[in-house]
Amino acid sequence: MILKRLQLQTNLADATNCYIIVDEITKEAMVIDPASNAEEISKMLNILQANLKYIYLTHCHGDHTGAVVDLQNQYAAKVLIERKESENLKNPEITLNYYIGIPDIILEEDSRIDDNDLIHLGELEFRVIHTPGHTNGSTSIYCEKEKMLFSGDTMFRGTWGRTDLPTGSLVDIINSITNKLLVLPEDTICYPRPWKIYYDKRRKTNLFRVTRT
Repeated sequence: MILKRLQLQTNLADATNCYIIVDEITKEAMVIDPASNAEEISKMLNILQANLKYIYLTHCHGDHTGAVVDLQNQYAAKVLIERKESENLKNPEITLNYYIGIPDIILEEDSRIDDNDLIHLGELEFRVIHTPGHTNGSTSIYCEKEKMLFSGDTMFRGTWGRTDLPTGSLVDIINSITNKLLVLPEDTICYPRPWKIYYDKRRKTNLFRVTRT
């Protein structure tokens, strides 16, 4: 597997981690949380000689979705988002797109995913984990083969995502982390948004290990 991280800036103070995953055999690719700058994402896909198959959104907030439309238009990739979040995308009070200055996004019905759905990218398999709390439809995705978890804004090193935004819940996010993420194998590597992370020399990327309490 090839994994690249792009820190993409929106009109908010903090950048968002956009991850590009490529199956080395088939060159099929998935982009997770394309916050902005479709040109930069496209440039990296071209460098990797990758074919973009999926655009995966961990949740509906505008600082994770700004480049979706441009990437869709360029690659005809399928956008994947949890069904509650698909509905939330229709509500600017939830997406907060107007704060960031990007248009609202409308997805087709076949873009919706559910808890425990499997996503296949060449020889790679990812399992969807519904992790509500940051929003009611937030998800993480887990690749058992590569021992990797992509947690969006659900879990960071030593803390969790905001729960004070529309559809957020502190009770739900703690339950999600405790009962769905911390039960993963102890050697799982979690790739979150940039907040509260450190540099691991072994993997030469920003990440942290999921550990049980």
